[in-house]
Parts: sequence; C-alpha cells; structure tokens
Amino acid sequence: MIKTLPLYLSIPHAGLSVPEEVQDICLLTAEQIKKDGDEGASEIYSIQDHVLDFVTTDIARAFVDVNRAETEIRDDGVVKTQTIWGEPIYSQQLDSDLVDTLIEKYHRTYHREIHRTSDDDILLFVDCHTMADIGPPIARDCGGKRPMVCLGDCGGTSLPAGWIEMLEKSFLESFGNCVTVNQPFSGGYITQTHKESAPWLQLEVSRTNELSDGEKRDRVLHALRLFCDNV
Repeated sequence: MIKTLPLYLSIPHAGLSVPEEVQDICLLTAEQIKKDGDEGASEIYSIQDHVLDFVTTDIARAFVDVNRAETEIRDDGVVKTQTIWGEPIYSQQLDSDLVDTLIEKYHRTYHREIHRTSDDDILLFVDCHTMADIGPPIARDCGGKRPMVCLGDCGGTSLPAGWIEMLEKSFLESFGNCVTVNQPFSGGYITQTHKESAPWLQLEVSRTNELSDGEKRDRVLHALRLFCDNV
C-alpha cells in the first residue's frame, strides 16, 4: 500500500500548451516551447499518487508564468515577450486587454487553486521545478555549472527553524554531495507569496543527463519520504 506523504506539490512549469488566445501570433516551435519550460518536470514530479494534493497547469511557461507577479511586465515577466534563450515569442506586440485576459484565465486560476487548499494534514508545500544544467543567458549565473539539486527557503523565511537543514540532509542522502541551499534559487513568486500562510520549499532539480528523469523522480520521492519520516 502506498504511504501518502503530507505534502502539497505545485508544478508550475511542466506545461507545453499554447493559450488559444495567442495561437495565431505565436512564433515558437514545439521544441522552443519545451526548451523554455521545465523539461523533465512532468516525469520527475509524477509522484501525485504519493502526496495529499497538487496543482499544475498545461499552459507553457513561455506564455504565462505563474511564478511571476502580475505586475512583472517585462521580457521575462508574467506574460513574456521572449524566451529565456532570447527568442521572440510573438509576431506582434500584445495589447493590454489580451495581457489582462491571459493573467486572469491562467495566472489567477493557478493561485486560486493553491488558496482553496484547506487540508490541515499538509505538512509542507513544495514548488517543484527543473533548472538548466548551465545558467542561461538571462540568469545571474549565466554560463555557470549548476548543482543537481537546489533547495530554496527564501533566505530562511519560508520554513520553520531547522527544516531546511533536515531537507538538505535528506536530499544529500538521496542525491549525494551536489545539493545547495538558496543558490542559485532561493524562492520565486509562488513561494514568496504563499509562505505567510504555510511552510513552503522551492525545489529545483537539474536537467543534466547524468541521471535519467526516472532516476531523479525516485530520488526526489526518497528524499521527501526521509524528510517526512524525520520531521
């Protein structure tokens, strides 16, 4: 019998779909859309049967990034104009009404789904991502080699005292000595926004091919089990 872990998973960047509102002006190929999102996330975090609840979206990050604030109107903001690799997304500029529609239909819906969660048995909320093995052009660590796993707690503000150390120990046991805390990511909009009402962790797993996505999945699940068993 599968033991259900007291966790809630947020998987914001696994989607590959183009919103119907912009299909006729989208310049990106299916491959470009995949490369801009969290490749491997749908398999690495396919542990929904092992946790209490989860939220995800099929809309690709390139079009609406639910891990950005609604007010982040820029190239890499909530409704983007170029990919993380510097590729233009649209054949024409989006008008403000269309931007508002995309935010309301996809961004707010995602966050409303998180807010509706009322299960008192949830111990920890985990915002699940994958990261490029090498920092992309728009990143502060552009060109730098990244760890296998990065754990973010918003600089020590999104988790109870001692939890990040327990999580680090669990992931080190599962993945080996390639785990960092708050480097290169400490926590994005989702973690920062919802941390006031519950404990949140941002989890980043590298897209390196050193391990298969299936092996990463098994190790993530093992690490989360270790943490839940020991917290």
